[in-house]
Amino acid sequence: MGRIGELDLPNRLAPAVPEWVSSLIIGLAAAASAGVLRFVLDQITPGVAAFALIFPAVTVATLFARWLAGATTASVSVIYIWLFVYPRSGAYPPTSQQALISVLSVCIALGITIAVAELFRRAVRRASDERDREILERDLFLEEFDHRVKNNFTLVAALLDMQRRRAKDAETQEALSSALTRVESIARAHRHLYRGEAVSPGDVDMAVYLEELSAALAEALFLRGAITLDCSSVHAELPRDRAVSIGLIVNELVTNAAKHAFAGREAGRIEVRFEAAAPGWKLTVRDDGVGLPEVAKPRKDGGLGQRLIEGFVRQARGTAMTDSGPDGTRVTVALEA
Repeated sequence: MGRIGELDLPNRLAPAVPEWVSSLIIGLAAAASAGVLRFVLDQITPGVAAFALIFPAVTVATLFARWLAGATTASVSVIYIWLFVYPRSGAYPPTSQQALISVLSVCIALGITIAVAELFRRAVRRASDERDREILERDLFLEEFDHRVKNNFTLVAALLDMQRRRAKDAETQEALSSALTRVESIARAHRHLYRGEAVSPGDVDMAVYLEELSAALAEALFLRGAITLDCSSVHAELPRDRAVSIGLIVNELVTNAAKHAFAGREAGRIEVRFEAAAPGWKLTVRDDGVGLPEVAKPRKDGGLGQRLIEGFVRQARGTAMTDSGPDGTRVTVALEA
């Protein structure tokens, strides 16, 4: 139930307390509060605006505890004023014609107030129930959509893996393997989006996402023993599209490092770091490999992998800088806030 349901006190107290009992108790409490304020006011100006405090008390009681609470507040308050406030004020006795007409007029006005407040309460309650129903339907739709998308990712990955295994040419196998890891990276971001871990709808926790991505890359690239992949990330919530782009950047850079950075070496380390850096974020992927040969350093007419990285950096709203030397290669991506 939504917020309006939470304000329906008899509904919240049921079944421990019968709803009609809750309405009576709340009505008496509202009447008592109005009576206390009435008593304080009478000490200053006896009898002035005798019925002024009844109307807000009746309205609040009706909105929070239904018409019975409002009627209880109205009845108790009118009786109190008729029997105690009028005699104290000395304006006219409770049995006089003026008093009877005044009380009758106020009772009619209070009845209208209770009716309007009750109609408003029911209208808002219906709107709240309708909203809750629509939210439930939306959640069911998203769950079904999520299930179908997961199946589609699984199917695409299975087809790519099957084609990779059947391919005879090594270059074809490598291309299909790269495509497979990219599909899996996007699917991984999708899983984080719909598993309910994000603080805001549509956001992805980068720490969880990148750590899982790095673990999957280490397994897919057969990083074992002396060649390791370490990941460190702050718990930043980023929109799904940016998270996917950053994940694909990591995918490409780590894959390139695993394939080319440790030629002729049995030991090495690849590091992935995602951290806050005013005014936005900073992604760093570095290795302690042999560095890039001059012909392999980034250039405008680079290969497919380099063009993909540049495209993913633009999608993530960032700029990349590469620093390579004998002690390894570092790619730093500065991301806008």
